Amino acid sequence: MTVLLPRADGTLHRHEPCPAPRRPLPGPPPASRAVLAAAHVVADPLADTAPGGPAAIDWDATLAFRRHLWEHGLGVAEAMDTAQRGMGLDWPGAAELIRRSAAEARAAGGTIVCGAGTDQLTGAATLAEVRAAYEEQLALVESAGARPVLMASRALAAAARSPEHYLDVYGGLLRQASEPVILHWLGPVFDPALEGYWGSGDLDTATDTFLQVVGAHPDKVDGVKVSLLDAGREIALRRRLPRGVRCYTGDDLHYPELIAGDQAGFSHALLGAFDPLGPLAAEAVRSLDSGDTAGFRERLDPTVALSRHLFRPPTRFYKTGVVFLAWLAGHQSHFTMVGGLQSARSLPHLARAYELADGLGLFPDPALAERRLSLLLDIHGVPR
Repeated sequence: MTVLLPRADGTLHRHEPCPAPRRPLPGPPPASRAVLAAAHVVADPLADTAPGGPAAIDWDATLAFRRHLWEHGLGVAEAMDTAQRGMGLDWPGAAELIRRSAAEARAAGGTIVCGAGTDQLTGAATLAEVRAAYEEQLALVESAGARPVLMASRALAAAARSPEHYLDVYGGLLRQASEPVILHWLGPVFDPALEGYWGSGDLDTATDTFLQVVGAHPDKVDGVKVSLLDAGREIALRRRLPRGVRCYTGDDLHYPELIAGDQAGFSHALLGAFDPLGPLAAEAVRSLDSGDTAGFRERLDPTVALSRHLFRPPTRFYKTGVVFLAWLAGHQSHFTMVGGLQSARSLPHLARAYELADGLGLFPDPALAERRLSLLLDIHGVPR
């Protein structure tokens, strides 16, 4: 049996679904690397919502997906950009997500980190207002019992006029943090509003400021998450970190080589790509626990084509492909997203995502994935 798929050039071609999916077994967290999947949220498809309104979340399905990740040994990075922070998920929804997921993590014995930002601010803000917004979210994450990830702030990018403003805001937050945090440098490819973050459009200068923040408070920084999609720059930054401060790769295009590392070190992982790839990724990284780098690369290298497709420009819309694959894999009953973001990618883009994921054997039930894809193709008038 074959399915007719549309290409980007408007033509159609036949694809034969994978008859034998991969079935990675549940397992413990990898010992040699910290591996966190930035997880998506499942929208409530029956909610009567409107663009720009409060996010309506299917809590049962959302939390079930997190249990799926923990079962396979991954940690969860909660309320990050994969969860549509600033792209459909508002701060009240994110706050409730953090509280519920942190409680679920305690019950499941799972690892969780949670994003703290400034997205409760609307319109122009002063530096004092930015810091107060960060403090509010930092306090909520800590009170929930999770490790905070200090996310890059659109409001800070708009208000700051020099590197010293970043040093002052982040320095104040790190001094008052109860436990070490993760600092997140999200590049403008993910969010154009973050252009010139750390006070400079020159990445070398920005890196110096970023490392100055870390170096001034190494006891308050568990690690840094670097999402610049530049492997060489991440490696250079990684080698300059103070001893004991981790580098978490956020590079969804080059993650196998960055996690494998070199003679001078390696990156841990905090990746949106590991939402759809979670069980396979955890299995691959466990190979590194026994020094089997070849086995790790053999498992993970073939996934890069899918990840690069999901994260193709405009990169910030990768969440649509992630949720689409979760629907096909049976993790949710519908293809609906908060903010209506299910419309952000074209049918040919989604069809190619299906084809690549199916080729990797990612769908536990290939027949279910094919049926659901066929429903979408029917709606778009694609012939059988």
